Amino acid sequence: MTGTKLIGAGLLALSACAKGATGPAVGSGPVASVTVAPAAATVLAGDTVRLTDTTKDAAGVPLTGRVVTWSSSAPTIASVSATGLVTGLAVGSATVTATSEGRSGAAAIRVGLVFAALSAALEYTCGRTTGGAVYCWGLNASGQLGDGSTTNSSTPVAIGGGIAFAAISAHGDHACGRTSAGAVYCWGNNSFGQLGDGTTTNRSTPVPVSGGLSFAAISVNGTHTCGRVASGAGYCWGDNSSGQLGDGTTTNRSTPVAVTGGISFTGLSAGGNHTCGHTAGGVAYCWGLNASGQLGDGSTTNRSTPVPVGGGITFAAISPGGAHTCGRTTAGMAYCWGLNASGQLGGGTTSNSATPVAVTGGLSFAAVGVGGNHTCGRTISGTSYCWGDNSFGQLGDGSTTNSPTPVAVSGGLALTGGSEGASHSCAHTTSGTAYCWGRNASGQLGDS
Repeated sequence: MTGTKLIGAGLLALSACAKGATGPAVGSGPVASVTVAPAAATVLAGDTVRLTDTTKDAAGVPLTGRVVTWSSSAPTIASVSATGLVTGLAVGSATVTATSEGRSGAAAIRVGLVFAALSAALEYTCGRTTGGAVYCWGLNASGQLGDGSTTNSSTPVAIGGGIAFAAISAHGDHACGRTSAGAVYCWGNNSFGQLGDGTTTNRSTPVPVSGGLSFAAISVNGTHTCGRVASGAGYCWGDNSSGQLGDGTTTNRSTPVAVTGGISFTGLSAGGNHTCGHTAGGVAYCWGLNASGQLGDGSTTNRSTPVPVGGGITFAAISPGGAHTCGRTTAGMAYCWGLNASGQLGGGTTSNSATPVAVTGGLSFAAVGVGGNHTCGRTISGTSYCWGDNSFGQLGDGSTTNSPTPVAVSGGLALTGGSEGASHSCAHTTSGTAYCWGRNASGQLGDS
């Protein structure tokens, strides 16, 4: 006798049997039990998964030809056809039930999303799908989830407006997105004009940034926002109490103002109360608050215009965080400077440094991201390492012990993109599955 096992459906289909062989027993009588396989499944929004039912009699023998009806406890999240085909419609969970002759079996269905990018913020997180849709989850007191409400959510909710974004950036209590045409929209807390719409009114759905500029990149942090146009000129708006807008003043701005100095930036990133950028030649500049040496110019003096980072290091990328900054060279070496009370500089000490110090361990990083008081880096192979504050498990090593040197993130996942929030971290795989770890007081990990 030959046969083929259909794994996905959980059925055993038998081909022709040898002459005289008997087939499997067929039950009789009423249905005593119904089982559904698989008993639990995850399906992506817009995708499908096939469920199968098995009916049995009181003796546990399978029955054939029985009428089975299918239903979903949440048809707007996961619908089910008359043949058991489940379609994911929205993020969330549903129970799909198969019923025959008064007996039922069920499967737990979770509908997820495929993310192309993630951005972890203060107490919330946002993610962009491959199609440009943006979902956010976590704290929503200022409307930073963008769904038109101020209700927290521990699962992803779609932002309003139906805008397709090519890039997103979230931090502090506000977020911004950039379209492929360069238009920027922001939402959330606007106390300092960080949404760039000319007001200081909070917004729970995206509003366009004033000025008609076309941005090539956007970066959000703390209570200010910065963007870079195609020519390399930098513009910032929002809180300017420490000179973080780089316009030579400490005056808040609710619309974009140009960063002074005539520097053409290849990269530009906003930190907690400071901003940094680098040129095509790898020269790094920072400006704003410098109380802990986070500008890297060898001093602790605030600057309202860009000053070069000391050390003569050529950087391929710069990432400012709460009160420290890190940069990555073209060779993948990481350097950090600024506040180091939790070991977030990664140099093996807890001493602040006003100039760059090398991260220990000899690792070669493809990307480095900075959070509130912790830092994470990803190697070319996708292995993630984190260091610094670990009070909430944001280093991802299974402990809550701070580390002044890089420790590997547990789980053995190959992660291709990541982002660090104030006290949590997120990353996604090449297939777009998102993972988060650390503080979850407001549901910012998105795990319900």
